[in-house]
Amino acid sequence: MNKTLIAMAAGMGSRFGGLKQAAKFGGKTMLDFAIEDAMNAGFNKIAFVIRKDIEDIFRETVSKKYENQIDVRYSFQELCEPKLPEGRTKPWGTGHAVLSMINNVNEPFLAINADDYYGRNVYADSANFLKTASVNEYALAGYKLKNTLSDNGTVSRGICKADDNLFLTNIQEHGGLQRDNNTIIDADKNVFTGEEFTSLNFWSFPKEFMQILGTYFEDFLSKNSKDMKAEFYLPFAVDKAIKEGLANAKILPTDEKWQGVTYKDDVPVVENFLHENGRI
Repeated sequence: MNKTLIAMAAGMGSRFGGLKQAAKFGGKTMLDFAIEDAMNAGFNKIAFVIRKDIEDIFRETVSKKYENQIDVRYSFQELCEPKLPEGRTKPWGTGHAVLSMINNVNEPFLAINADDYYGRNVYADSANFLKTASVNEYALAGYKLKNTLSDNGTVSRGICKADDNLFLTNIQEHGGLQRDNNTIIDADKNVFTGEEFTSLNFWSFPKEFMQILGTYFEDFLSKNSKDMKAEFYLPFAVDKAIKEGLANAKILPTDEKWQGVTYKDDVPVVENFLHENGRI
């Protein structure tokens, strides 16, 4: 069964202070770990969503070495229709990033952030889910909130709610999340135990989701085509499909620990983690 990994790599990484996609840990980028784990799980196409201005460094640092190993595709998010309104430089968001691959992906796919380390097991979980998923079944890797934080600053996370069968019922974005003694608090002082299911943009979809995504994006543009800041987020599209009865989304629980480089000071922490876990 053909399966594609879509890696969303068009972000700027402003808090990190540079091109996160090219940051290396033991000689590997975050995407190298993702591609290694995805290929081991049976994914046989890699689709990179990038910006035109980072193409050269991205190919040289990350993707060129895979072009003779696996089917590799590219899209430049800011060049995909529609054009950004004058004065806006930021792309339309994660939903549009995935949609930019509509002409390159005609099989079930997994969509991820390019600058996150997700762990080995979730790729196998996704591959197994996609083998039997129907046209209206999606899946989300459900990380425990306590396994997704940074020790060097606050983070934003989508906190998930699910029914007794682990079908997603709601995702709510919480900003300013950080540890506070034995609990976790957000910017509004809401308190969390750390056991809550958390979304890290690790989504498994049937190929038919692309058409739903396109319909929702057209609706988004009808209201926001001249907006300087509005973004079309992937979780928004999933939530809309669920509420309209077009799909359900299964949470696939995982005990994997996320690693990311939101801040420069995260680099040595990530390197130590990867070393301790035998990845470098």
